[in-house]
Amino acid sequence: MTREPYLIGYARVSKGDDQSNAAQRRALDAVGCKRVFDETASGGRWDRPKLLEMIGQLRDGDIVVVWKLDRLSRSLKDMLHIMERIELAGAGFRSLTEAIDTTTAAGRMMMQMVGSFAEFERAMIRERTSAGLAQARAEGRVGGRRRKLAEKQRLEIAESVISGRKSGAEMARLYAVSEPTVSRIVAEHRIHTPQVSSERNPA
Repeated sequence: MTREPYLIGYARVSKGDDQSNAAQRRALDAVGCKRVFDETASGGRWDRPKLLEMIGQLRDGDIVVVWKLDRLSRSLKDMLHIMERIELAGAGFRSLTEAIDTTTAAGRMMMQMVGSFAEFERAMIRERTSAGLAQARAEGRVGGRRRKLAEKQRLEIAESVISGRKSGAEMARLYAVSEPTVSRIVAEHRIHTPQVSSERNPA
């Protein structure tokens, strides 16, 4: 004989919040939850003590119930990870506010759509990142921050320091950069510029 689904509630409030789990517990008790796991932790991560304890005790046919979807997680990525853990345990999931129930065909389809949108978003981010890197390479920027100084300014710094007109510290203050930056500019200039003898013919 098939046993009745065992409803397990999960209620969460963030640390430091003035709110309590009371309203969530009333909603979970009203739908027949036999046990409620109360969590006081941020919803920005999935590895929460009570959440892990609840998942570890799930049996085939159980249903995890939350008052609202963001009580499970505020991160779409983590929420999908938690949903996968619940599914692997053979349990279902129900959110009262959003009327999501993965024990029904419509609920399963909705979660599949959410997962598809999440994967689409990740793919778009990867494409934008790749396009940005390609554009940076095309513009001669391998990575990191864009140079603050134009080539003309870099040349002025190098020539001023090498000729002795200005010190590295003075050029650093003038262009609002660090002294190590000035040293690198000078070193690069020496490498890429042929050295011309400055010796004068004797009188």
